[in-house]
Amino acid sequence: MHDIPTAVGPTPLGEGAGEKEPLSAGLKQRHLTMLGLGGVIGAGLFVGSGAGISVAGPGIVLSYLIAGALAMLIMRMLGEMSAAMPASGAFSVHAERALGRWAGFSVGWLYWFLLVVVLAVEATGAARIAAGWVPAVPQWGWVLIFMVVFTVANLAAVKNFGEFEFWFAALKVAAIVLFLALSLLAIFGVLPDTEPVGLTNLTGRGGLLPHGWAGVVSGVLAVVFAFGGLEVVTIAAAESDDPARAVGRAVRSAVWRILFFYVGSMLVIVTLLPWSSMRPGQSPYVAVLDSIGVPGAGQIMNIVVFVALLSALNANLYGSSRMVFSLAERGEAPRALLTVSGGGVPRRAVLASVAFGFVSVLLNLKWPDSVFLYMLNAVGAVLLFVWGLIAVSQLRLRPRIEREASGKLALRMWAFPYLTWVALLAMAAVIVLMLLDDAARPQLLWSAGATGAVLAVAGVRELRHRRGGLRTRR
Repeated sequence: MHDIPTAVGPTPLGEGAGEKEPLSAGLKQRHLTMLGLGGVIGAGLFVGSGAGISVAGPGIVLSYLIAGALAMLIMRMLGEMSAAMPASGAFSVHAERALGRWAGFSVGWLYWFLLVVVLAVEATGAARIAAGWVPAVPQWGWVLIFMVVFTVANLAAVKNFGEFEFWFAALKVAAIVLFLALSLLAIFGVLPDTEPVGLTNLTGRGGLLPHGWAGVVSGVLAVVFAFGGLEVVTIAAAESDDPARAVGRAVRSAVWRILFFYVGSMLVIVTLLPWSSMRPGQSPYVAVLDSIGVPGAGQIMNIVVFVALLSALNANLYGSSRMVFSLAERGEAPRALLTVSGGGVPRRAVLASVAFGFVSVLLNLKWPDSVFLYMLNAVGAVLLFVWGLIAVSQLRLRPRIEREASGKLALRMWAFPYLTWVALLAMAAVIVLMLLDDAARPQLLWSAGATGAVLAVAGVRELRHRRGGLRTRR
């Protein structure tokens, strides 16, 4: 078990770095690779992308390129630090080592809160689909079933989580590959009853940028948060046989393929269908499958979205439990959460996360447009804060790793430090754009309030530690 650090500034690089995590090493390379690939392929892509297309038109391809490039930079930075210093708390541990206890505390608790709130959205969404298939079971009953099943799976052994995520991700990846293949055949008129579509839908109805660059920017705001979820792979790497090598492989394989899936999907969608026919809340994937004559397209996509939601629920429960366990290791959460089963599972951390997840689900079912909406807004832009601290931590830690343990740099950030600064500027630009956007502004302000509250708690803790340190020295 790790000692609780007492320093208020950046933690020494070597502190705790050589200690073995008490968690199980039950995840294989195939688990991490598929977790990296499937972690961000969710309902935000299959359904939410329609909102992006409606505001950006064919320019949504550029929006996804910009948002995807930012996500790739963040993952490269996180991969570099996680390969050199694997830990179950990942970026929370890196932030503490780079900036001090306040940073590790803040980013860890904010990310935990983000995961357990979003978990409610996923559980409710999956239950709504299941209730449509089996109306005899009420929506709340399906939520209960899903939560119990994934809680048991996460309590049993980490390999259970890995197997669930492997097959969930495999189905999502297979669905996108099949979708891309069918769409390309339709574009070239190879499928029965289809004609080559040419570039009519790309050049007509206002051209590639019907709403100009303002539309592309609006598209970025609509899709950038869909890339959240990649971070879990670096948390999971700490429970593999060779964390440094595993996270490096997973990050390398994930970033390019995910960008291909996202951008490739958007390109074939706006080529096959008029962008003006897209509506927020409607799946553009269903529209494409319907247009090329795939029978039961709506139900097929319902199955894929259902699996995507369960996959995200499973990953969020896993990620939240490991994050709060890591916080407890460092004295930033109750020490009672440090209990680990004989199989290396932090059971109390799992139960604490799922308990708050149940509360979130109940709030979502009872007050979806009031109490839960405020909670959801409060975490809506937290991902930008997490990504920002990842970038700042990498700026601080990279020179220290090169100086003190250069042999651990198995995965290096491209063009350091220039691209790190580019990522920070891009995130600052997104924040400014959200502030100027009437629809996004409430989410940003609520998230800023939640972040400010956590930072205030972290500041109070810092003052107490400093006073305690002064009394000790006297």
